[in-house]
Amino acid sequence: MGDICRRLKIIGLTFRSSTRIIVLAGLLGFAPVAEADPESMTRVLVSLDRPDAATVMIDMDLTVLLGDPARYYALASGTGPQHEADVRHVAERITQVLPLFAGQRALPATFVSYGFSFKSREEYMDLAADKPAHFQFDVPLPPDGGPLQLRIPLGAQIDYPVAYTLQFPERHFTQTRWLDAGQHESLAFDYRGKLPVRHAEQPASFDPDTLSWWQQLPVYLKLGFKHIVPEGTDHILFVLGLFFLGISWRKLLSQTTVFTVAHATTLFLSTYGIFELPSRFVEPAIALSISFVGLENVFSPRLGIVRLLVVFAFGLIHGFGFASSLSEVPFPKRDFIGALLGFNLGVDAGQLFIILLATLAVGWFRKRPWFRSRIAIPGSLVIAAIGLFWAGQRILAYHLLF
Repeated sequence: MGDICRRLKIIGLTFRSSTRIIVLAGLLGFAPVAEADPESMTRVLVSLDRPDAATVMIDMDLTVLLGDPARYYALASGTGPQHEADVRHVAERITQVLPLFAGQRALPATFVSYGFSFKSREEYMDLAADKPAHFQFDVPLPPDGGPLQLRIPLGAQIDYPVAYTLQFPERHFTQTRWLDAGQHESLAFDYRGKLPVRHAEQPASFDPDTLSWWQQLPVYLKLGFKHIVPEGTDHILFVLGLFFLGISWRKLLSQTTVFTVAHATTLFLSTYGIFELPSRFVEPAIALSISFVGLENVFSPRLGIVRLLVVFAFGLIHGFGFASSLSEVPFPKRDFIGALLGFNLGVDAGQLFIILLATLAVGWFRKRPWFRSRIAIPGSLVIAAIGLFWAGQRILAYHLLF
């Protein structure tokens, strides 16, 4: 009787553990990911370049604001009086989701100019493509106003993170602060008595080189971590596929090291413009790599030179995916290597975090004889199925078969 109870207890534990993995992977699989995790961002530059007003430049992808990439393309490619009216309406909406305040007073923004990225329709439909719109406004600064602050309303239809830059051209001063999802207010700045006596001649511009390397490092560390957790659903599944080959330090360390070296190599080459691959090939290949690793865990669960070469090859592909989704992120020219290293370290931290969570969820049972048959194989099959589903989604989205 005691033996039967022990067996039932083991079955219950393994069932619950398997269910955790399947539910987690299922939730990831039903996410809307025809394209991989785009690292879109919003940039707001406030240049205090006049005695009584500021020049405000906003670069942002309008897909979220408009609710449809097709609408974004129609706006970017339109002409005529109705198009101008539509652009002004969008400009008004931008000032509503990214309003500036002086104390408790909302500052009115006068629309000055706009510009759209010169991209094809396919690129506008590609959520991973870099296609920001540029809008410029004039904002009056009352002499008796309170501290200047950006206040993003709850539920604002924008992409995070938001890079908020305050610039004094006359004093050659620039300060950039990042707002992540859940942060809605920038630091307040008291501009009274600090405005220039005449219009500054130096044009306003975004420049990440105004941050020192020790300020840049945590910024890009955070971006790298966020690119995996929570945004990198496909990269999370790939790491889980490596995890389910077998939970031992030798297997995990060797695979993750090879994967890291590979994706860091292609990220460097692509970011420098040395070698690039179009998203329409990279994104389906990433999905197929997830499926391949999951199936290999089931039918050929051995760590050897072939497995490491496969992981390395897929790491190269994932590196191109990182580079594609990071095309909007402004990397500094002066400390480019340090920023890129910080991003890669953030990615590695995200991968280790996923491995830690998976270990806490099912690692307790790794030495049980039933671990592979009841946890590793079901988990790998679910991962493979999601990879195939994503591959089909992306092939259809990019019209690769037609």
